Amino acid sequence: MDAMHMGRLDVGGNLEVWGPQVRGGSQASAWPGGAVTAQRRLAAILACDVVGYSRLTERDEGGTLERLKTYRKGVVEPLVAEHQGRIVKLTGDGMLCEFASVVNAVTSAIAIQQAVAEREADTPEQERIRYRIGINLGDVVCEEDGDLYGDGVNIAARLEGIADPGAVVVSGTAYDHLQGKLDCSFTPLGELRLKNIGRLVRAYSIETGASVAAPPPLPEKPSIAVLPFTNMSGDHEQEYFADGLVEDIITALSRVKSFFVIARNSSFTYKGRAVDVRQVARELGVRYVLEGSIRKAGSRVRIVGQLVDAVSGHHVWGDRFDGDVSDIFDLQDKVAESVVGAVEPSIRLEEIKQARTKPTSYISAYDLYLRALPRFYSMTREGFADVRWLTNEALSIDTGFILAKALGAYIRSLSVSQCWHEPDDIRVAVRMAREVLAEARDDPTSLRFAAQVIAYSAKDYETALDAIERSLLLNPNSAQGYTGSGWVNAHSGRALVAIEHFHRAMRLSPVDPEKGIALSGIGMSYLMLERYEEALAWGERALREMPNYGSSHRVVIGALVGLDRLDEARSAAGQLMEAFPTYTLSLQRQINPWRDKAFGERYLEALGIAGVPE
Repeated sequence: MDAMHMGRLDVGGNLEVWGPQVRGGSQASAWPGGAVTAQRRLAAILACDVVGYSRLTERDEGGTLERLKTYRKGVVEPLVAEHQGRIVKLTGDGMLCEFASVVNAVTSAIAIQQAVAEREADTPEQERIRYRIGINLGDVVCEEDGDLYGDGVNIAARLEGIADPGAVVVSGTAYDHLQGKLDCSFTPLGELRLKNIGRLVRAYSIETGASVAAPPPLPEKPSIAVLPFTNMSGDHEQEYFADGLVEDIITALSRVKSFFVIARNSSFTYKGRAVDVRQVARELGVRYVLEGSIRKAGSRVRIVGQLVDAVSGHHVWGDRFDGDVSDIFDLQDKVAESVVGAVEPSIRLEEIKQARTKPTSYISAYDLYLRALPRFYSMTREGFADVRWLTNEALSIDTGFILAKALGAYIRSLSVSQCWHEPDDIRVAVRMAREVLAEARDDPTSLRFAAQVIAYSAKDYETALDAIERSLLLNPNSAQGYTGSGWVNAHSGRALVAIEHFHRAMRLSPVDPEKGIALSGIGMSYLMLERYEEALAWGERALREMPNYGSSHRVVIGALVGLDRLDEARSAAGQLMEAFPTYTLSLQRQINPWRDKAFGERYLEALGIAGVPE
């Protein structure tokens, strides 16, 4: 028989290796210090520890240890015993447990997370005790004293190390035994390379209701979020004007390649709320927060801004800018320049001059475009109809207003995807998008809109890829740009690049109410790769975020058919048809945007199998 080295984890989580050991079933084994009989068996292993244990004990060693002891005696030990598990050993701030059933192990873990979260709910954020838990079903070796070691233990410990605070992460072997046995949501994490584990390990995160994602780490670049400015005009009808100006300021700052700027959609989730800038910074993963107000009275405009260093709490900069509506683009630039100068004086002014090009010389056309933006973000049939009308009106005033033309093209193309289109939309969208590409070489937003239309409606993938790459070069901080790039790459058959760009978009816009568009794109990309479990998990998550986004329904249907879960696929198709009653296979066949023709055929076939009408 072949020789192998065996090991176990010490208290610090490091792998101790001994050997050689004889392969086989339940064999006697010689270990350092004498012969000990070791029995091999299959077991569900639960490993857990406390997040930020060193930080907590440094702040309050006595209080932290007392609370941990209380939780261990009053929560963890009773719940492990209730689910027929045993505590193998304590490891300082954590423990190792064994269960005969992986269902019991996961049920116990979820109960522990929820119980601790409830007890810590009133504790200040920085002082909360949170566990992270990893579970693996695997082969272990048990000593006479009950201690466990081997690969089954090592994987559980490594999974615990990657879990978010309050979360439970399970291995693929555990996941396979849980199917249909627990009513909980699994998010696939892919195949992971874990420390000291020679092979890739498939893993899934379980939503426990207590899961709290760790705050995003601060980027190395100066990082900033621009909150919606308060409308001081006394006229609610001017709200669109204030929001539009802030969006343009965000775009100007985003084009500074030396900055990391949070996207408009995430910043605007704080609109109308009394917020603590430190909390905003933690949630978005930035250091600086810009807030302010806008007052418009007749033709006069006043912009007041202040910049706060949320890490130190210090006020970095504040100023007031007055001017006429006709000077609005200059006022926006002055705000952006002042923020850049306050945060990073070494940045050359030329870095933001590229954002100074006036989109139009007609303020009335620009005003119509600003009115169109909130209707665009509404993601409703009525909102899209308003955008058509408003962009058409803006173009009737200034036929050279490229940004309005790009939005007009995109709204028509997206309307087709949503089944809200008019008969000539595809042809008109493509014509407008090609005109935009011929005229807009330096406007990243226009290039992004046009690229998505050219990929989806014209199926001219190389042109679309060139346009979206230039858009990201001009604005490397655009979450919508990376979401658009994700879809352009997905349509172009580059699924792995698409997944990477969708994830980057979500970092730039962590709390985006339109996150479902990126989540759906990740699901579609996994569908292209025929990784159906992952496609289903991302598609279902996308539907929870944005139930009115048609692509997410189709991802779920395709994944369920791929998994041969046909009854569920038919039910999902019924939900799609209820939400989009005019959708048909004929329409999908007409617009099928996939460069990968084999995938396009599989996609259509799956929809037909699920019962989408011809």
